[in-house]
Amino acid sequence: MPALIQPRTPPGTLELLPREQMVFQHMQDVIRRGFERFGFVPVETPVFEFKDILLTKSGGETEKQVYFVQSTGAIKEGHEAELALRFDLTVPLARYVAEHEHQLAFPFRRYQIQRVYRGERAQKGRFREFYQCDIDVIGKDKLGIGYDAEIPAIIVQIFEELKIGDFTIHFSNRKILRGFLEMRGEADSGKQQLVLREIDKLDKIGKDKVREAVAALGLAPDCIDQLIELVSFKGTNEQIIQKLNELTTASEGLLREGFTELRHVADALKTLGVPENRARINLAIARGLDYYTGTVYETLIDDHPEFGSVCSGGRYDDLASLYTKSKLPGVGISIGLTRLYDQLTAHKLLPEQKEKTTAQVMIALLDMQPGEETQEALYLGTKLRHAGFNVENYWEQGKLDKKFKYADRVGVPFVIIVGPEELKAGIVKIKNMTTKEQFEVPHDKLVEKLRALAPSRP
Repeated sequence: MPALIQPRTPPGTLELLPREQMVFQHMQDVIRRGFERFGFVPVETPVFEFKDILLTKSGGETEKQVYFVQSTGAIKEGHEAELALRFDLTVPLARYVAEHEHQLAFPFRRYQIQRVYRGERAQKGRFREFYQCDIDVIGKDKLGIGYDAEIPAIIVQIFEELKIGDFTIHFSNRKILRGFLEMRGEADSGKQQLVLREIDKLDKIGKDKVREAVAALGLAPDCIDQLIELVSFKGTNEQIIQKLNELTTASEGLLREGFTELRHVADALKTLGVPENRARINLAIARGLDYYTGTVYETLIDDHPEFGSVCSGGRYDDLASLYTKSKLPGVGISIGLTRLYDQLTAHKLLPEQKEKTTAQVMIALLDMQPGEETQEALYLGTKLRHAGFNVENYWEQGKLDKKFKYADRVGVPFVIIVGPEELKAGIVKIKNMTTKEQFEVPHDKLVEKLRALAPSRP
């Protein structure tokens, strides 16, 4: 007899037991409902894309983390891989919109909840396979700034429904820092991007290290002083707006444009009913990715800043310039669901999941011989499902105690007992597995009785 293969889960993946999976699924459902509440429509794209579509930039860290897809037959024949697993949902969205542009209505509001893959070194908090939950609004030629306020308002509603504790969406506008650098004579866009990447690290590494890094890029000392002062300024949204207004009073161009957009987003968030403790201006938020061009977001759990951003995104001028000549500006945000779930679970920040199973009712037979009792159990299960209950029929033989022990273990709250005597009397017995109470109920009162007894479910 051949040796058994040891069952094991690949590192960097999340595999859950049913009760944990129900919590994860509940989070997914809340996020999906939140997206749809604001009129976003679902999209799914293939798990793999053509390599030339996915790897639009050769070299760098991204290509080192991509999983290539190839059949065993192609490998044996020496063919080079044509396909690769997606590493985010943004590149597939760009391809999707470019390919289906003439079939879509713009602004195109899409949400996507799917797995992505990155060949990172497996370690705690880092995953090779994980869920992202993305929303984006894509415009044709132009896109109103109002969407930039709507995006964080959606996230606030979702995170409050998830009850994950206090959180803050930090937002800013990259045009402000780029405009400030332009005003100081630093107009080279490549250099600006490098400066913004360092500024984005301010909350993680502190002022001194950011100052050193920016100085190494060749900025003048007085320019660095003013830049650090600007991004370090803390206050209410109104106080930050006032400071920026003073800075931009005599300026035109990108700096003024960024300030105007930021003020509009802050005002719109007030109108949307988003409190300031949930969405706060933070001028140090710049996002390291170059394709963000305007509004940017990062979301932190207030008591656990060490988690890093659990939801981030921003505005980009042209989503699909590599695939189409059409100008497709957009704004979006992404929730890293797998990592968020993992962190919240590790710190016990999620509400307790009381249910162990999706079933609300289990039907058990006293006599397992084929006959009227079996037909009755099938009939009752169908009747209850039509009434809206989740029902499990238990068909294993054995004593009633064994069936009750099973119901206890899986967490079914109510067991319906069907036997010869009950069948003759036109009744069933209901056992409440929590209180251990037992009731005799006529057939025509079964649904009514269960609705009175059954706990509400999420």
